[in-house]
Parts: sequence; C-alpha cells; structure tokens
Amino acid sequence: MTPAVSFQGVSRHFGAVKAVDALSLDIQPGEFFAMLGPSGSGKTTCLRLIAGFEQPTAGSISIFGERAEGVPPYRRNVNTVFQDYALFPHLNVLDNVAYGLMVKGTGKAERHKAAEEALALVRLPGYGARRPGQLSGGQRQRVALARALVNQPKVLLLDEPLGALDLKLREDMQEELKSLQKALGITFVFVTHDQGEALSMADRVAVFNEGRIAQVGAPQDIYQKPATRFVADFVGSSNVLPPDFVQRWSGQKRWGSLRPEAIRVNLGGGAKGNEGVAARLVATNYLGATTRLALDADGLRLHATVPAGSALPREGEQVTLSFNRESLHLMEEGA
Repeated sequence: MTPAVSFQGVSRHFGAVKAVDALSLDIQPGEFFAMLGPSGSGKTTCLRLIAGFEQPTAGSISIFGERAEGVPPYRRNVNTVFQDYALFPHLNVLDNVAYGLMVKGTGKAERHKAAEEALALVRLPGYGARRPGQLSGGQRQRVALARALVNQPKVLLLDEPLGALDLKLREDMQEELKSLQKALGITFVFVTHDQGEALSMADRVAVFNEGRIAQVGAPQDIYQKPATRFVADFVGSSNVLPPDFVQRWSGQKRWGSLRPEAIRVNLGGGAKGNEGVAARLVATNYLGATTRLALDADGLRLHATVPAGSALPREGEQVTLSFNRESLHLMEEGA
C-alpha cells in the first residue's frame, strides 16, 4: 500500500539548529496519526514540511507516492487547520469556508453549496451569515475545520487545533474529530504537545524529541511499553527507575519504567528485602477521580496514583509500596 505521507531521511536545518534530523516515517492512508512532543521537538516543522510551508534541507517527502519537494502548498492535496483558526474577520462564515474554492475558480453557487455541506458536517448548519467575531471559540474551530474539509483534501493537517479551547470543549472536540475522521476516511496528521489528546485520538503516535522520533506505535504500546527514558517520562509521567533498583526486582541491570497507577500504597512502613519498597509520603495532589502521591524511597522520587476515596497516609508518614513485577517495563539499553 502506498503511504499517504512518506518521509525518507528528511532533515530541516535552520543554521546550526537541526529542527528535523534524518527522519524516516510512513503514515498510512486513512490513519489518524499524532505527532507528539514538547516545544522545539520538530513535530510542527514536520507538519509544515508536509504542507509545503517549509522545504527539506535533505531527504525526500512523498504524498500518496508523488514527490512533494518544490511543489507549492496550493498544489498539494492537503489542507491545514491552525490553532488560531486564521479566519477572515471581514468575511461571513459561508465565505470563509468557501474561500479555498473561490481561489480555485469555482462558481459562487457551487462553492456556497459545498460550504453549506461542510458546515453541516461540522454541526454548524445555518451559521453561514454570521461573522467569526459572533462565534465562540469552539464554533470558530469548527468553521476552520469546515474550510479545510471543503477542498476534499487527501491529508488533513491539524496544528494544535484544540489548544485554545477550554478543557470541557476540548474533550468534546476530541470525540468529534475522531468520529469525523472515521466517517470521512481521510488521513489526519495531528500535532500536539498534550499526551492525553494524542493517546485518546490517534491510531498511532510518534513521540518526537530533538528533531528525531523517539518511538512510534499504537497509543497502548507508547504508554505501557516506552522505548526510552524520555518517552516514559513525557508520556503519562511514568516512574523512571535506575538500573540498580530494576535489578533488584527483575534480575536485569537496565533502566525501567513503572506507571503510577501500577503502584499499591500500603499504610505502614518497615518493608524488608523483596517484601516491598519502604517510602515516605512527601505530598498529595487531588485530581478529582484520583489522587497523585509523591513519595521518597531512600532518595528515589516515585509517584503513585490511587482512586479517590482511598485511605491516604499523612504527609511524612512511612508507607510500603508494592507492585506486580509484570508491570515493570524494561527499556532499551542506553536510552
């Protein structure tokens, strides 16, 4: 199967800065693919390379088998949805959505019909006469999405599109975007720094770090089986465990990761040998459905997550930590 997007040894350098460094990656047709990473990790540069806003310093990019280097953005069968919506304030919603078709020379009646259909698709029927300033943030995001979809792109690029929305609206839009992508069957490439967003929406996730991909895989694999210390720490804030600690429990002197929810906190200290890990409660952080505990185990900082309503130790109290050894994931050497 020809990939929807293919990077082959792609680099993008800005002077001495390697924003993207010798990256190879295939994104499949119809896939909801997330590029996840902190600021400056290279994920947005990759999106701009697909869109044609940037050109690679080295390597090649193909979109459905066609080389993309040197092809201007308007000639690529992709569209981009930006975090700031980028709507024209002087145009009404219908003309904003139809703008791309107008640039292509589509007749007024045809482009307005297509725009109305796109607005219905994002659940904004009848909003065409309004101006962007009359809409809420969530509604403006839907208009931006409709404007991108009206051109029927093969690949839809989404650059932190939900970053400006409040939490409840962001969660609602996550569900809607995933549902819309499944219904349309379009390849979505979604850039975000929000781990929960990537894990909940994507079919596959690529975790970026310093211009390279640290790991790519299904959300469950990224979360449960991080390949490197960076991935373990960045995705879900796992406990990254040093080789001496891991050797005690696994017999192998390698770095390991242990998810906070895998740790059981037993009131009372005095753990000995392999009966458990003696620790002291440093702080609690109430999160609603769960409470996150910060613990000190002989100088090693650990975090555990317990359900709301669980009996909690007092700050400074000694506890014993335990976990199933199957929950301890061994990471790649030297990662």
